[in-house]
Amino acid sequence: MPTLLLFDEALNNIGKNVIDLDSHTFKAMLSNVAPVQATGSVKTDITEIAAGNGYVAGGVTLTGVTWTETGAGTGIWRFACNQIDFTASGGSIAANRYMVVYDDTAASDELVGYVDYGVSSVIPDTVTRRFTDATGLFDMTRSP
Repeated sequence: MPTLLLFDEALNNIGKNVIDLDSHTFKAMLSNVAPVQATGSVKTDITEIAAGNGYVAGGVTLTGVTWTETGAGTGIWRFACNQIDFTASGGSIAANRYMVVYDDTAASDELVGYVDYGVSSVIPDTVTRRFTDATGLFDMTRSP
């Protein structure tokens, strides 16, 4: 499973509690334009694919979001959620290469991170594209 790359500003926003990994609502949206990791800050910095055929503008709400330590005293904290699925219906979902996660509760829909799947692909009618697995979206760890 590809890695979620954090936007540079996401770490600042987590530190300032603009993004609250423990209590906010997060969404995932699709794009076919490369996000800029160094300067991406808010949802409007992303070129989202057009809504239609099962894809809703703004993407899908992440469910089962957790921010927990992976084991007592490990110093490794994991941001995870249930599987993220996009299902086409009534036609194909437009070409997409990137899945972008953002904080829908934060005032400006601040960006968290994105996944680059390497190639653009179309989600055919009645097909579900699954974007995550049980390993979580990202881990933060202390230095040894």
